[in-house]
Amino acid sequence: MNFNSIDDIRVEGFDGFATISALQKSKCGQVPSEPGVYMVLRPNAMPPEFCSESKGGHFKDRDPTVKVICLKSRWVEDVLVLYIGKAGSLGGTATLRSRLKAYMRFGEGEKVGHWGGRYVWQLQNSSRLLVCWKATEPNSLPRNVEKKLIGDFEQAYGKPPFANINR
Repeated sequence: MNFNSIDDIRVEGFDGFATISALQKSKCGQVPSEPGVYMVLRPNAMPPEFCSESKGGHFKDRDPTVKVICLKSRWVEDVLVLYIGKAGSLGGTATLRSRLKAYMRFGEGEKVGHWGGRYVWQLQNSSRLLVCWKATEPNSLPRNVEKKLIGDFEQAYGKPPFANINR
């Protein structure tokens, strides 16, 4: 997959491209209730500004904050994609809407179990980031699609997206 522009990502069937702020306000009402994959995008190439504390919720009394030096070491220069996530599993009930709703609530400081992608919440102006999504085919497992996308990204840029800690 080509991750170079929003147009390239749209060609691959991704939709939405809503700001985190808009998703938080709408409680993800525009996101489909289907299994799929999603990406968090940073639509400008300005150098990142990291916060010393995460806005993310303290789930199970765990602080999601990491040291800024760790964030700097994970940063991938001049890329659009910051995080690739999935929603749904074999026999599971998670959908893009439910998963993104949890992710947005976590970013608002609520105690929500969405530890993946937490580095996003230490970026200054994270509310301006974009989120896009794509429903997966009925016979396709979202985790397999997510792994392929992360692998494609890593092949193109030499490391996984900034906020993808686990592959």
